[in-house]
Amino acid sequence: MLSFTLGIETSCDETAVAVLEGTGTLRSSIISSQLTQHAPYGGVVPELASRAHLENVGAVLDGALNEAGIALADLDRIGVTNGPGLAGALLVGVCYAKGLGLGLGVPVYPVNHLEAHLFANLLEHPDLAPPFMALIISGGHTLLVSVEKWGTYRVVGRTRDDAAGEAFDKVAKLLGLGYPGGPLVEQLAREGDPRAIAFPRPMRNDPSSDFSFSGLKTAIMHQVKHDWPQLTSKRLAEVCASFQEAVTDTLAAKTFAAAEEWGASAVILAGGVSRNEHIRRRFEREAASRGLALVFPSPQLCTDNAAMVARTAVFHAARGALPSLDFAVVPSLGL
Repeated sequence: MLSFTLGIETSCDETAVAVLEGTGTLRSSIISSQLTQHAPYGGVVPELASRAHLENVGAVLDGALNEAGIALADLDRIGVTNGPGLAGALLVGVCYAKGLGLGLGVPVYPVNHLEAHLFANLLEHPDLAPPFMALIISGGHTLLVSVEKWGTYRVVGRTRDDAAGEAFDKVAKLLGLGYPGGPLVEQLAREGDPRAIAFPRPMRNDPSSDFSFSGLKTAIMHQVKHDWPQLTSKRLAEVCASFQEAVTDTLAAKTFAAAEEWGASAVILAGGVSRNEHIRRRFEREAASRGLALVFPSPQLCTDNAAMVARTAVFHAARGALPSLDFAVVPSLGL
């Protein structure tokens, strides 16, 4: 008998709904981006994000059901992100999911957004099995996670200030590139020499597995002040390439050191920044040189989506987690 799980994701600035058949057949995944609404402000405005979710979630749900070729009555369960994220944005998705669950009489499962990013890998690599070392890199988080088994996680490293994605966005803003900054920095970096400027690799040699990117951001600011107003397009590309190389060096050094320390035989990448091609290629080379397996999602599953939320809900339902309508949004939820 077919089983259908609805996933709902509204943790930040993308309204996403997906339908998953069984444990891995993705029937639909619809994402409504709010990029044009937030771009004029240089970042996500929480109030605008919440309002856009309210306006969009119904249409996105309809689109997901239509693409999947099913009706609301065919759903067996619902998974919804309840944290971490923006409080108002999370509340829209959670309230919508609870209303659907109550009306349809189907169980609703709260889903941790960070855990869902890990499960994004399972959608395309169903045989992926712990133990492994996971690096979650996004606009809001940079975490090294020792995954002992699905559902059991040990955070062994985290950023002490800016997240990797946040650093990309802030550097893009310093350079006047616009928003979102990550893809713009990556694009310009392709044209520059990554060894042109010796930016610092913060905490690379620190014995802990923690990260820090605020000092690197400050170094970029000083470099821009030094080069301004003679910041040519060539120099701009060199700044972007050298910055990206510094971030990549730091991420790779910390991740593979942690993998060795914890005896991991595989490394997985997750989160929006993991779609960066330069980071992917570096990790491929490093993993191959160490005889480690490397897994990462396709680009569309790196960024926020509801397919990963649905897959996480399927996992928790299968392990006997009790569904409930009595759960709250937790903006600062950890893993």
